[in-house]
Amino acid sequence: MPGRSSLAVSFSSVDSSLSSLKNCQAYINTGMEIATNVALDLLETESDEGEVKNMENVMLDYAAMDRELNQFIQAVEDITNQVRREQLEKIPDLKALVKDRFAELQSRNTDLDLQRNVRFKQFKEQLRETGKQLGLPEDPAEEQTIEQLDEDIAVTQSQVNFTCPVTQEEMKRPMRNKVCGHIYEEEAILNMIQNRHQKNKKARCPKVGCDNSDMKETDLVLDTALKRAIENLHKQKGKQHSM
Repeated sequence: MPGRSSLAVSFSSVDSSLSSLKNCQAYINTGMEIATNVALDLLETESDEGEVKNMENVMLDYAAMDRELNQFIQAVEDITNQVRREQLEKIPDLKALVKDRFAELQSRNTDLDLQRNVRFKQFKEQLRETGKQLGLPEDPAEEQTIEQLDEDIAVTQSQVNFTCPVTQEEMKRPMRNKVCGHIYEEEAILNMIQNRHQKNKKARCPKVGCDNSDMKETDLVLDTALKRAIENLHKQKGKQHSM
């Protein structure tokens, strides 16, 4: 049928565009990595506190971009999946439908969402740990904020995914890929990379839909914020069981 054929072509274009959009995630991850390194350098050289604060604002800007990108991708996927299920003969106005769905997702946004961004939390954690090593005085209010965000993330699992894409089990030592931003259990991902390299083959990111086809062990860093979130989740469960 002509309508079905045109719809298939339309979906093909959408899938191609989605793939390109998902590649943008790597650029956001790189930007956040650079901002983190700059902030740590400023802290170590005892620069003005305002300069470190500026880098925190940069991280929040990246977190906003990350949220907007993910919500737009979700809007596109939601609409295309809906149209596929309905098996329509005529191509609907996909652009208008996606725009409405995107606006619906954005209407739920709050400033706290940005502070709950896993990479932003890791940024705050690294600043705190570096400050401790340098003997800098701790801000009690800052400590309380970080602990509260840990609890929020632990309780609200929709903010993070604790399941390793390799083992399909909850992670204990989550390692984040600096290239694509995906996270895996340390032992599982290292074994996977080593096994592939022993066969003189490249290791592809096991996250479904990821285009990162050449993973290296040096791309991995311990995600301390997520590790704390997982630990706090178990603390919350322990409190509930003891009540």
